[in-house]
Amino acid sequence: MAMDQDISDALAGQVSEAAQQEVALRIEGSGSKHFLGHEVAGEVLSVAGHCGVISYEPVELVLTARAGTPLSEIESLLADNRQMLAFEPPHYGAHATLGGTVACNLSGPRRPYAGSARDFVLGTRILNGRGEILRFGGEVMKNVAGYDLSRLMAGSFGTLGVMLDISLKVLPCPQAELTLTQELSAAEALQRMNEWAARPLPLSGAFHDGERLCLRLSGAASAVAAAHRHLGGEVVEDATALWRALREHELGFFRHETPLWRLSVASTAAPLDLPGRWLLDWGGAQRWYAGDATPAEVRHAAERARGHATLYRGHDGEPRFQPLAAPVAALHRRLKAALDPAGILNPGRLYSGL
Repeated sequence: MAMDQDISDALAGQVSEAAQQEVALRIEGSGSKHFLGHEVAGEVLSVAGHCGVISYEPVELVLTARAGTPLSEIESLLADNRQMLAFEPPHYGAHATLGGTVACNLSGPRRPYAGSARDFVLGTRILNGRGEILRFGGEVMKNVAGYDLSRLMAGSFGTLGVMLDISLKVLPCPQAELTLTQELSAAEALQRMNEWAARPLPLSGAFHDGERLCLRLSGAASAVAAAHRHLGGEVVEDATALWRALREHELGFFRHETPLWRLSVASTAAPLDLPGRWLLDWGGAQRWYAGDATPAEVRHAAERARGHATLYRGHDGEPRFQPLAAPVAALHRRLKAALDPAGILNPGRLYSGL
């Protein structure tokens, strides 16, 4: 039986006391996203016990759950009603939570066609760095106009607030899905993915693993069948397992000890000239690189392709995230000072001084 527990007051008390004593807090859920970002030195603030689905309205396509609620529980509930988290979040662990997913703004293969995790956040209830409970947004789209602080929490890695409750827009599952594969070079795959993205095709996933291009079609059965006839390719039988393995980094490409980078670049950028292996996802906009190029070389290549690079594994001691331009860094500092004046929430998780 799923747990349902509200420990908002206890969490608020711990944050308030830490703020008064200027003690840093390390926010933790299940720990599945611990490898992302930098290590945080501080007392543990565990939100794992703050869990349970608060409300779910299938007709309204809205779900509200506490931050410690396991993703698997939410996805199971939605599946019972033929609905889904359309941003297809990776779990990176059996006990992944909703709060960690949104805090890291993690999205899976469906992201360029459906939207990111941030795009589906309607409202949040958070603790700021003083231990005060604040509510932003709501449970309908019209409540997210103006200064959308709810979505600001997505990708903040807990540095701006402790998420307590999160309201999300959910979507119906597609009527039909089909995955096709074609053997192509990386350059050919990039050309095809960009050409097809500009056409009215029911694409919901496109990646190239170094040897083959895999396309997922989702939508009405007639539209999927028509797209299949147009695109050609061989049908992948166990497609669900394939897309799960991609999302969860279980494909052979990810099973190595070399440094692993995630590059977010223009989908039209040519293959990047770095020695090593590549996996292209998101129609070419998200590129995973496994190789021995230096951090400076990887970041420079990402910048030339109008993007940025994030270090997922390796190069111990190296900054994980692309350095910020001075004006953007100043904005980050002002936001941090406004929401966490004592600087106690996950300090340094994203950048030094934040």
